[in-house]
Amino acid sequence: MTIISSAFLKQLWLTFGASLAFLIIGLVRGYSASAIPSIEANDPSLIQHSEQKSWIGAIPPLGAFVGSMLSGPLMQKAGRRRTLQLTAPLWAGGWLLLGFAPGFALILVGRFLSGLCVGFVLAPAQVYVSECCDPEIRGRLGSLPTLSMSLGILISYVAGNWLYWRHLAFLSATFCAALFIILLPLPESPVWLKSRGLDAEPAINWLQLSSRAVAVAKDEEERPEKSMEVEPKSLFTREVFCSSAVMKPLIVGFALLIFQQFSGIDAVIFFTVEIFQSAGSKLDAMTATIVVGTVQLLSNGVSTMLVDRAGRRPLLLLSAVTMCASMAAMGAAFYFQFEAESWLGYLPIVSLVVFMLGFSLGFGGLPFLLLGELFPAHYRSQLSAMASAVNLLSMFTVIKSYHALEGVLTSAGTFWMYSCFCFLAFIFVVFMVPETKGKSLAEIEEHFRGKKKQKEVVQLQTIS
Repeated sequence: MTIISSAFLKQLWLTFGASLAFLIIGLVRGYSASAIPSIEANDPSLIQHSEQKSWIGAIPPLGAFVGSMLSGPLMQKAGRRRTLQLTAPLWAGGWLLLGFAPGFALILVGRFLSGLCVGFVLAPAQVYVSECCDPEIRGRLGSLPTLSMSLGILISYVAGNWLYWRHLAFLSATFCAALFIILLPLPESPVWLKSRGLDAEPAINWLQLSSRAVAVAKDEEERPEKSMEVEPKSLFTREVFCSSAVMKPLIVGFALLIFQQFSGIDAVIFFTVEIFQSAGSKLDAMTATIVVGTVQLLSNGVSTMLVDRAGRRPLLLLSAVTMCASMAAMGAAFYFQFEAESWLGYLPIVSLVVFMLGFSLGFGGLPFLLLGELFPAHYRSQLSAMASAVNLLSMFTVIKSYHALEGVLTSAGTFWMYSCFCFLAFIFVVFMVPETKGKSLAEIEEHFRGKKKQKEVVQLQTIS
């Protein structure tokens, strides 16, 4: 009989609390796919043309970009847990505004607010989990937020199939209240407490973290007394920003999050129903949407179980290859316009199911997991917020450009372009992404310093 330790259960509880924020992100991402058909069917006067539809889908990432730029200073000053908790009421307000919106303008304001809150929580939630878990289980627990995001998307798809779009917004608001309540008894991140000169022992004891989880990574090992006295320099000095401990993980993190978006994932999620209708799939568009959402959830679950066994790199490589092939097949489905009576009429649904499977196995969650692992401890708040901002700006670009690219490249050319980005992602992972499986955050930090670590005298605050 397997005995589950209390340390695992407590860290799992904390992870579930933080993952609820990602579930609400999934509700934001999946909302437009269900809400736009509902608005067109029940309130057609609210949407007059396709440009308005694209803004309903694209404005949340724009708000999230703004939020992510503010989240760095916020989670550095207020803490990871408190940032999540403070965001919950504002998030609920955004959903309620969306639900009560009398016209298109307030729909956009509600969507912008919901996106703003996505930016507020995206980095803090993942960093909170990574800093509060033992290295041996950090991969599995660190993948749960992405699994929750997939669940949120699926909830939005399924509920949106029978709920009026306003009622779907009200349902989403209830999850924000749950987020606020579930975080109340949880401790703050020990890393943040240490960085603010506060007592981290109660949090460490509550979480029952191992000695490896709270290991030290020092720049100046021969002068520890001086290291404790010197205030860490600003991230934006040339000495710090260009150091290998900052620049190397920054390049890896930024690139993975950019490739994640330019795989075409959010064009698929935000416009799933429209894509199936345009492709002439044999399967009903709403049913196909739910199938895609279910596959994403299940494959994220598989990734969560594999990430601490197979490692990050193999899953990312398998993910990139699968996405490349499926996007190429999706382009072929649009280019050849197979007859619905033919078995090839199922190619659009098969292509997107395979794409979601591949995406969820690697690029769906692992870039966010690495976001909490790669960056040095003292600058993790700022760097993870910057990486989130890059990711969200890429998301906005992909969503807002989708219809324009269809007009220029055709639908087939657009999906083939996404396939090319997936191929580039594969090449990047092969040559640039290190394996972090089983390593403590301090060991990962030392890896990026490499042979130069004795020469670098940048003071990087770390946990002790």
